[in-house]
Amino acid sequence: MRESWRWFGPNDPVTIDDIKQTGATDVVSALHSIPAGEVWPLEAIKEHQAMIERAEPGEAALRWTVVESIPVHEDIKLARPGSQVYVDNWITSMENLAQCGIKTICYNFMPVIDWTRTDLSYKLPTGAYALRFDQKKFAAFDLFILQRENAEQDYSADEVLEAKSIFQQMSAAEKEQLTNNIIAGLPGRMTDSYGLDGFKQMLANYKGMTRTGLRENLIHFLANVLPKAEALGVKLAIHPDDPPRDMLGLPRILCTADDLNELFSALPSESNGMTLCVGTYGSRPDNDLPAMAQQFGPRIHFTHLRGVSRDADEQRSFYEANHLDSDIDMVSVIKALLAEENRRDIQSNPDNCIFLRPDHGHQMMDDIGKKVNPGYSGIGRLKGLAEIRGVIRALSI
Repeated sequence: MRESWRWFGPNDPVTIDDIKQTGATDVVSALHSIPAGEVWPLEAIKEHQAMIERAEPGEAALRWTVVESIPVHEDIKLARPGSQVYVDNWITSMENLAQCGIKTICYNFMPVIDWTRTDLSYKLPTGAYALRFDQKKFAAFDLFILQRENAEQDYSADEVLEAKSIFQQMSAAEKEQLTNNIIAGLPGRMTDSYGLDGFKQMLANYKGMTRTGLRENLIHFLANVLPKAEALGVKLAIHPDDPPRDMLGLPRILCTADDLNELFSALPSESNGMTLCVGTYGSRPDNDLPAMAQQFGPRIHFTHLRGVSRDADEQRSFYEANHLDSDIDMVSVIKALLAEENRRDIQSNPDNCIFLRPDHGHQMMDDIGKKVNPGYSGIGRLKGLAEIRGVIRALSI
């Protein structure tokens, strides 16, 4: 597998020179400054690529090989009249990337909000800090801060009472922080950040949208994109919904193995692949990650290797655990991915490799107190990469 590292651009506290020191060979990046729906110009891609791939003589050179991500405009997800222009722009961006030799594209189809956490600095017993999703806090936000219409229908009576108690004990600053964590957008998001009123309006746009309807809109989008991707040799790698379940009255459609089976049965194109985000799928106890890695091996173009630990009393709550110390059997997942690469014979064709990256490392040691992108501090991810690298080396003997 090819080791990669996510880079958020020139303002990322973890620099290109830092990444070179990790031993990773590839970079996962995107043009985050370009609004959703607009074309990524060829010159802008080349400029970004040059920043990543610059190297002095004798210096290690990185390659920008994975895009994470080209945003899918909300009008596409809603199948609004006129949304074809955004589909065409997405295709043009893909064509421009392929012209630069960048042919693996991670994307998602989450409506309104992207990946979501309630706590960005959850203190672990070790003294390091992790990301956390707390279902009870999320319910407090939904019911008593957002005050979403008919939200109480999504919760039991006991859950409503518990959420109310949590809300009443929160300070004004804590309520503001929770709101910002959920609706302002986390690093690498592909949706806009919102104020509370704008967020309510965006949710209202999806009133009546079902999982079936949203899935049909995804299939319509991909039916337009996949023929172009096949012609270009581009591999599309859809990311699961994070957390992988319906929330805020919004349907989510990439949560389980059954969801993947439906997508790949509807569109069997070889370019129609997936990002195996181990932590996201693993935050549902009904997802068997080693089995999914085996079942969907030929579809896996990219993988996020991270682990989560779910709360014993509330399985929808979890924190980002150590890469090898979580509820997920990471060693078995990696073993399945290596077996898939052997099947593909990447020695003969290196383009058939699976790109991996460590994900959501802890904020620890000298990174504590520094300005970092939540989940994307340098030392915590380096620790995760070293652990993954050790597993791969041991399994490859």
